Amino acid sequence: MSGRVLGAEALSRWRSTDGPVPPDEFIPLAEQSGLILSLTRHVLNTALASCAEWRRAGHELSVAVNLSAQTITDQALIGEVRQALAAHGVPADALTLEITETGVMEDPTHSLTILESLRALGVRLSVDDFGTGHSSLGRLADLPVQEMKIDKGFVRELTTNRSRQAVTDASLHLGHALGLHVVAEGAETQAEFEHLRRLGCDSVQGYYISRPLPEGQFLTWLNTWNRALAPIVPMALAE
Repeated sequence: MSGRVLGAEALSRWRSTDGPVPPDEFIPLAEQSGLILSLTRHVLNTALASCAEWRRAGHELSVAVNLSAQTITDQALIGEVRQALAAHGVPADALTLEITETGVMEDPTHSLTILESLRALGVRLSVDDFGTGHSSLGRLADLPVQEMKIDKGFVRELTTNRSRQAVTDASLHLGHALGLHVVAEGAETQAEFEHLRRLGCDSVQGYYISRPLPEGQFLTWLNTWNRALAPIVPMALAE
């Protein structure tokens, strides 16, 4: 980890009159109602518009967007991604699309076809929450991905829990053996950061860097961070 901000992850949030609604609740609702592709389109365009703004301001950053299990079996997704990239003038390799092992396993044949088509567009593909799915080893080698994200559950209390240390270390070595960029999610303390850096993790994201920010505050945060010349910088936003 060199101390450079690599990018940010777009997070969907729903605040109803009764308070926040967790993504684990409203994403299944969007899938059941047939609105998930519309939601994905909105997030893609919002994220890429922000990314274009960052790049115009001189920050060559990327942005990551999560894909639901249902979305990665929908052929229409390819056209949505292509159109969004063109509309905002963002290069394809500045967009990372995050999938989960569980999502792929719901329909592996169609998922793989869609993922290969997305990769052909030039976007980056990332396996999110690695270690929590059904086929961590076998499926990972078959997917056209460039990145693997170690689930935050393994990073939490990493410096004191030997089992989590072992899983994180093994995941890191596996990812590097497959030629993947490895991201550790959920780092919350400086000690966790330092431990991950010593392990050779490629990048890190977590609350230690920043809690999720409204889009309008991101450039201010970024400029402050860059001026501080902090010694370690992971991906900018936590999940």
